[in-house]
Amino acid sequence: MAKKVLIIDDEDAARLVIRQYLGAFEELQIIGECSHGQEAVTAINRLEPDLVFLDVQMPGLSGFQVIQQIVHVPQIIFTTAYDQYALKAFDSNAIDYLLKPYTLERFRQAVSKVLLRPGAAAMEAVKNLVDQAGSNATTYSERILVESGNKMTNIQTTDIIYLEAERDYTRLHTEKKNYLSNYGIGVIVQRLDPRYFIRIHRSYIVNISHIKEVYREDNGILVVTSNNVSLKVSRSYTDDLRRLMY
Repeated sequence: MAKKVLIIDDEDAARLVIRQYLGAFEELQIIGECSHGQEAVTAINRLEPDLVFLDVQMPGLSGFQVIQQIVHVPQIIFTTAYDQYALKAFDSNAIDYLLKPYTLERFRQAVSKVLLRPGAAAMEAVKNLVDQAGSNATTYSERILVESGNKMTNIQTTDIIYLEAERDYTRLHTEKKNYLSNYGIGVIVQRLDPRYFIRIHRSYIVNISHIKEVYREDNGILVVTSNNVSLKVSRSYTDDLRRLMY
């Protein structure tokens, strides 16, 4: 009997890669996909998958928060672009992780490892993973290096007003200048402190300290930044923004 698989990632492209790679495993059957943390909790408990591919950073709830809230505990392979602190903890557990971008061969290794693991051991490994990752993944860089022409510029993260996706790249906007990073916005969001940076759209991440005002108009909610740029808030990220409202 085929094992049931649930794919959880807020990036369409990331889910597509997993779907394509799973085509090599006849013993695995995809039963659903999710792009939001809270939706993931509901889907895991309702569908009771045997295996879950779970992104670390998502709107609503992070991957760690998801596994802390689920009742049904499946085998889990984390998929993430965040390679500091947390991944060192992942590496000590039999439940695997995939560091984006990953190859088909690396994918095969992770799946093979999980398929050989009994359910009770998977539950214990997930518990250990949460405990270790929670204690290790709490430090974020206060300064980052981004390309500026033929050199790297040292930027203090507090100076970033917002970040904007530009295809496979990300533009970082500050008061004086903007910079184009070679990393996609899905990678960068996992390297910024979530206490200060909030994703409001697939294309935008905003520094909370630089939110000037939020207002509603006919076609949705808009955030106005400290440099007077209006950014649209997508419906799937509205709950994250509402958590800041009192």
